[in-house]
Amino acid sequence: MRTLDFTPLYRATVGFDQIADLMDRVLSNDVGQSTYPPYNIEKTDADAYRISVAVAGFAEDELSVEVRENSLIVSGRKAEDDASRTYLHRGIATRAFERKFQLADHVRVTGAVHENGMLHVDLKREVPETLKPRRIEIASTAKAIEGTVN
Repeated sequence: MRTLDFTPLYRATVGFDQIADLMDRVLSNDVGQSTYPPYNIEKTDADAYRISVAVAGFAEDELSVEVRENSLIVSGRKAEDDASRTYLHRGIATRAFERKFQLADHVRVTGAVHENGMLHVDLKREVPETLKPRRIEIASTAKAIEGTVN
C-alpha cells in the first residue's frame, strides 16, 4: 500500500491543497480500481480530449454520462436479462459499472456519442480570457512624465 505524507507541502505552500487532495484521492482509489470497462484517453487537439469506453452489449438508454464537482462519471446498468435465454457460454460482460475521471478546472464535456460498442465522450479545455496571458505595453519615462501614456 502506498502512503504519502503531504504535511510538508501544506506547511510550505499556500493554495496547493487541491493538488494534494487530488493526489491523495488518486493514490487511494488506485488500489482497488477495477479495470472494467476498458477505456482510452486521447488528445485530439491542443485543448481537446476524447475518452472512449468499451461498452459492448449496452444500449444507449442503459448508459449514463454525468459531470459532478469536476468529475466525469460514466456508468452503465444493464436491463434485466430475459429468463428464457439459456447461455452455453457467456463471455460478454454486461455487469453494471461506474467509472470516474477527474477533470481539471475549465474542462467541460462537449458531447457524447455511442457507436459500434464504444462510448466516446468529447472534452474541451476553455480557459477564460481573464486567465489567459496578456501583453502589457511598456511606456518610456519621457511619455509618462508628459502625461501621454494611454
